[in-house]
Amino acid sequence: MSSTPPKRVWRIAPFALALLAVGGYGLFARAGGAARPAPAPPPRPTPVVVAPVHTRDVGVYITGLGSVTPLNTVTVRSRVDGQLVAVKFREGQLVREGELLAEIDARPFEAQLTQFEGQLTRDQALLDNARLDLTRYETLMKTDAVPEQQVDTQRSLIRQYEGAVENDRGLIESVRVQLAYCRITSPISGRAGLRQVDPGNIVHAADANGIVVITQLQPIAVIFTIPEDSIPAVLERMARGTPVPVDAYDREQRHKLASGTLLTIDNQVDPTTGTVKLKATFPNADGRLFGSQFVNARLLLEVKPHATVVPAVAVQRGTGGAFVYVMTPDETVTVRPVTVGVADGDDVSIDQGLKTGERVVIDGADRLREGTRVVAQASK
Repeated sequence: MSSTPPKRVWRIAPFALALLAVGGYGLFARAGGAARPAPAPPPRPTPVVVAPVHTRDVGVYITGLGSVTPLNTVTVRSRVDGQLVAVKFREGQLVREGELLAEIDARPFEAQLTQFEGQLTRDQALLDNARLDLTRYETLMKTDAVPEQQVDTQRSLIRQYEGAVENDRGLIESVRVQLAYCRITSPISGRAGLRQVDPGNIVHAADANGIVVITQLQPIAVIFTIPEDSIPAVLERMARGTPVPVDAYDREQRHKLASGTLLTIDNQVDPTTGTVKLKATFPNADGRLFGSQFVNARLLLEVKPHATVVPAVAVQRGTGGAFVYVMTPDETVTVRPVTVGVADGDDVSIDQGLKTGERVVIDGADRLREGTRVVAQASK
């Protein structure tokens, strides 16, 4: 049996080792290539809501806390004592000046009127008879038929009867006034409150609660306070001689309740609060203002024409001051420092830093940095 010579084996071995080395390197290269990470995709743009910068007239306001105060509030009371026989108003009704509200039993006063009229008739008859007697006595005195003293006495009696007649007329007029007071009318125009007494009760002129409270609502006043530092600006505005507009808003300052004008400013500052009171009047045609209602009053000092305006939510605050995120044409944002002016509702004016037509971020700013790619979305 033949075998391979040793020299031939040594010739084949180097070629086999080379083939193994090449194959192993290929396998290692393929394994290493599979483990290499793929390149990361570019970051997605951040969705934001933007709003354009625009210009409009902006009002400069002074805001103060206040309450609604009726110009007139009257407690309607009976001016005579008697039984309340009828109530002619409904609670909460709008009444006019002179409108009948209630009636008091007038029969006792009618009886007094009849009595005093009869007394006047009697005293008037006595006076007429005394004057006739005086005429007779004066004629007889010329013939010395009666003494002069009797004539003087008759003249004095006439003056007594004249006084009695005048007293009777005064009593009659007094009773007629009391009869008029039996018809209780509204002294002002306004809204009637809750009824304080029911028909059938005896009412007195000295009753503390009265019958009803009438509150004038049209016009109505608002008394509010402003800081004492704002007094010079208000006085300067009032010195122009034109009405100073004042608007009344609700507690949240979202809804305007009424518009009016400034009436006056108080003559002293409250030293405990450092504020001064102002009084404004409102027509209140729709009746949205009620007595003692809490309101926020806004007094218009001046109007800044063609001011640069952005939504107030666009303004951010940082260590360097106020800034906004401006969306550039290449759909990235840049930080822009701004100088903030006055606020007007949900907007704020920008004195420096922005131009009309630029777009500022109003939602999503918490995820932004300088140069962040963004995509604009519609506001919700």
